[in-house]
Amino acid sequence: MEITTVGELLHWSYANLAMAHSAITAKAEKYGRTHFMIRSRLYAGLNKQTMSIGPLADDERLKMVLPQACCYCGSREYLSVDHLIPTKRGGANTGDNLVWACRSCNSSKCARDALEWMGEKGQFPPILLLRRYLKLAIEISCERNLMNAHLTEALELPFSLSAIPREYPLPSQLRLWVVEIN
Repeated sequence: MEITTVGELLHWSYANLAMAHSAITAKAEKYGRTHFMIRSRLYAGLNKQTMSIGPLADDERLKMVLPQACCYCGSREYLSVDHLIPTKRGGANTGDNLVWACRSCNSSKCARDALEWMGEKGQFPPILLLRRYLKLAIEISCERNLMNAHLTEALELPFSLSAIPREYPLPSQLRLWVVEIN
């Protein structure tokens, strides 16, 4: 599949995310026909604007019920808040963009893009963290009228397009959240 625009890239990753979430929830070892159908329908619906991403408010509600732990490593000690999309790169200073981070991860990540930083460490982000990140990236791209922008254009974005995952690991290799959810 050829992905040429910012919107196509973000929608493809979000559709893959939905596929992965469904597979993890079903405790599937690998992706099956149903999971691929979820991805296909959602990707087409997002691009045609007949479907939309879930609201960030859903992710905000999760912050209140998920175990209070660093969203990067799972530590429950020395927590502070971190901007998922760094304000130094143009990310918003709002609650939607704030996540828990331990002192060590927060200082190691610094003002880097969360997905780039995790990729450098050889880590694929937990599904619920990636969902929040993609929702923020889509929201920013829509606000700046960049969804139809070509990927080869020099775009001023506070997140890294090259870090947006096009392919996802097998469901058995993914985590819903950084710590076990009861």
